[in-house]
Formats: sequence, C-alpha cells, structure tokens
Amino acid sequence: MYISRYFSSSFNFVPKHLPCSQEALEVVQKFVKCHQRILILSGAGISTESGIPDYRSEDVGLYSTSNKRPVQIKDFMQSSKVRQRYWARNFIGWPRFSSFLPNLSHKIIADWESRGKVSCVVTQNVDGLHFKAGSKNVIELHGTAFKTGCVSCSYTITRHKFQNELSLYNDYISLKPLSIRPDGDVEISMEEVDKFHVPECPNCGGILKPFIVFFGDNVPKERVERVKSELASSDALLVIGSSLSVFSAYRFILLSAESKIPIGIINIGATRGDKFSSFRIPARCGEVLPLVTVSDVNQIDESNTL
Repeated sequence: MYISRYFSSSFNFVPKHLPCSQEALEVVQKFVKCHQRILILSGAGISTESGIPDYRSEDVGLYSTSNKRPVQIKDFMQSSKVRQRYWARNFIGWPRFSSFLPNLSHKIIADWESRGKVSCVVTQNVDGLHFKAGSKNVIELHGTAFKTGCVSCSYTITRHKFQNELSLYNDYISLKPLSIRPDGDVEISMEEVDKFHVPECPNCGGILKPFIVFFGDNVPKERVERVKSELASSDALLVIGSSLSVFSAYRFILLSAESKIPIGIINIGATRGDKFSSFRIPARCGEVLPLVTVSDVNQIDESNTL
C-alpha cells in the first residue's frame, strides 16, 4: 500500500465531488485486474492535486474564474505584442510552475508501469509531472513547457536555461506571481508587459516558442501515430482526469471504441467519452487510485511459463 511520504497535494483547484463509493471502487479494481497492458490517458484533472489549476472544472477551473483565454497559435505567430505578453507572464510564472511536484496519482501510475500493468502514459499536460514521478514511456500529447525552440531553425534550449536568458534582459521584474494558470503563466500589469524584452533566436533571428501545442494548432502527426501504435498494443484505455473536450485526446476514445478496446474513466465531471466507456467514476484521482490493488504482471507472466 502507498504510504504518506508519496503524498504531495493541494485541493484548491479540485472541484466539488462526492466520495468514491465501494461499488465504484470495485468496478475500477475489476477493470484493472482484467487487463494486462493498460494505456493511461491523463488530463489536467490529475495535476490539480499538485496545485496546478485546470481549464474547465466547475467553479475552480480557469474558464470559471476568469474571462482570460489561452493564447492562440495564430496570434502568437503573427503578433510581436502577443509574444511579448506571453513570455512576460510565463517568465514570472516559471519558477513556481517548474517547481510543482508529482502527487500520489502520478506516483501510483509510475508504480503500475514498473509492475508491467501500464503500457504507456499519454498525457495532455505540459507540466512534466509524470516524468518527475518516474514514468518512463510517456507521450506528451501537447508537448512540454520544459523546452523552447525556434520555429524557423533547429535551435533548442531548455526552459530553465531560457529563463536565465530572459533574466539578463528583464532583471527589473519581480518574480512574485499572484496566481498561476494551467500552462504556467500569470496575470501581470501591462506596464510590466510593455517593458519586457523577448530575445530572438541566436541562430537565425526567428521566433522562439515553447515546445507546446498552442490552442488552434495541431498535434504533430508523428506523435499521433505513436499514440495509435501504443494503443494498438494495449488491451484497455483508462482515462484519468480529463474531460476529453479537445479532439486531440478525444480521437483516441473514438479509435478505441472502433477497435473494441475497453475504456474506463476516472474524472469528477462528465466527459465527452462517457457514452463509449464501460464506466466513469466521478471521484478524485488521488482518492481512487491508492485503493486499487495491482499485482506485478512480470512475475505473473514468469510463473505461467513454469
């Protein structure tokens, strides 16, 4: 059983919900026990317990608490003022965003992978928490906030090093964000934005952009194909903490349904994939997963060969 040293969470961004019933827990336990290669599809709801807000949760998500919306890829590429605003807010939010730690759910999924139960983790999140928790086979569907690169050439730089570059030009700004947003940026004054300097690519003078799939952009085709390959070699799909509102993730629900791959969902609110799933448990991830018992699949396979 998982002990308290793995527990690191904040419930400020977890929406209201009822406790997980014993009956619901038994449904999840049966699903996990009956399948040997489960592909995990995680969304923002798994990271809310680490203190990172999501977009759509009732009362606590960004869309419920603010009229601000994420930057669109078209606006970022076409407007230097949009890029200036994006990087100024991201610069101030980065120290906090990059310091978030995986919570119990991330740790448990990593443990399941080490036992051979999880074949792959596909995450919509850019926070890197699955890697921090120890998961190995992770596909970051929407990219990662921890890497930056030029859109015109092959230049890349880690986000930590890019923070140092930004600091050289903008050391007048206080790194004290009032609140964090799902992708790591914060609200700051227009005065601070207008003063902010964004360096160009040192190789070609091009636009520097985080390795994140912005709203309005497409997930790279090769990444989609890799997920399809992983799904084809799995015998079940378990969605954890995602409303499946965006097509980039929802497409894999449709593919699983078409391929007769069983689908289970753990998410507090209703999801776009509910009609295709065997069940949806409307409970907090960190409440459900610790109560699920998982055997070591590798040991089971070895015993069967004797």
